[in-house]
Amino acid sequence: MPGTRLAQALAEARVLVVAGPGGVGKTTTSAALALRAAVEGRRALVCTIDPSRRLATSLGLRVLRDQPRRLDLGRVAPRAKGALFAMTLDTQHTFDALVTRHAPSPEARRRILDNRFYRQISAALAGSHEYMAMERLLELAQEDRYDLVVLDTPPTRHALDFLEAPDRMLAFLDTGVLRYFLRPYFAAGRLTLSVATRTGALALKIADKALGLQFLGDLSEFFLAFDGMYDGFKERAAAVHALLRRGSSGFVLVGSPQPEALSEVSYFHARLVEKRMPFVAFVVNRLHDAELSRKPARHRAPRLPASLERKLLELYADEQALAKRERREITRLEKETGAEVVRVSELPSDVHDLRGLAQIAQALPPPQR
Repeated sequence: MPGTRLAQALAEARVLVVAGPGGVGKTTTSAALALRAAVEGRRALVCTIDPSRRLATSLGLRVLRDQPRRLDLGRVAPRAKGALFAMTLDTQHTFDALVTRHAPSPEARRRILDNRFYRQISAALAGSHEYMAMERLLELAQEDRYDLVVLDTPPTRHALDFLEAPDRMLAFLDTGVLRYFLRPYFAAGRLTLSVATRTGALALKIADKALGLQFLGDLSEFFLAFDGMYDGFKERAAAVHALLRRGSSGFVLVGSPQPEALSEVSYFHARLVEKRMPFVAFVVNRLHDAELSRKPARHRAPRLPASLERKLLELYADEQALAKRERREITRLEKETGAEVVRVSELPSDVHDLRGLAQIAQALPPPQR
């Protein structure tokens, strides 16, 4: 039965991570998955870490904040048995909360949160956005308020970027490595102008010219204050990886019927299998409906000028050919991966409110218990 695995996940999963390339309707699919689960009786939360504001747009909201907001389903699903919540990730706020939790002392916490280097790099550091998303996901999954958390990830440029980026951030924050190089130039957290070797003096002179002593002082202060917190950050990252490998979690990969997008999600699927991450299903959006692309019956069509009728028939022929190509690409994806593919037809217009989102949700398989 089509959509069986996705239907089961909507009914039983605690966490669904939605990933895929940009421009394929991934954020809309995330919200639709949560809406579908809410209609059938679950308390579902959709959380986006995409820096753009597509989720708010899809939900018909002007703004979406860092705290879960319950949405009114009365107009689109008056008989909904559950509830739908939505939120967006504030990377800086989450990073601050994590520092507050793991700082060994109030003094260390203050030194980090007030540090200019920290304020500049905490939101821009490569991997910080993904790490904070994983941290927030762990918090939300541990709360009893929600039966299902659907996480909308940023567009992937490389397979498993979402999972691997936090490791790059942690490698940067490994103070054992950085302090090895910085140790000759710092004493008790303060930059010293006297160094033991000519090489050290030259390195300090170059660094001062390029970055300035104030920057190096902030850098020193940050890493010395961060010392002792690295293990806590690493443990939380390991806890998230363990969460994502559980049977109660799963990945949904979203693509469009274009060959490039399907190749990308196919590669992503292979990496998930390699990493033994639980995969649920593909969702392919914006399919041209084969039924609508069939040639209209002449006896039902009104009398039209011959030139106009010819152009309309050519248009139908093009649509039919496009629908056939898309079906072939999806069949190839199914054969290559052996995985489930859920098909969602293209809507007449973009989704910009809950009513449009409900149309997408209706195309998804209902949760099966």
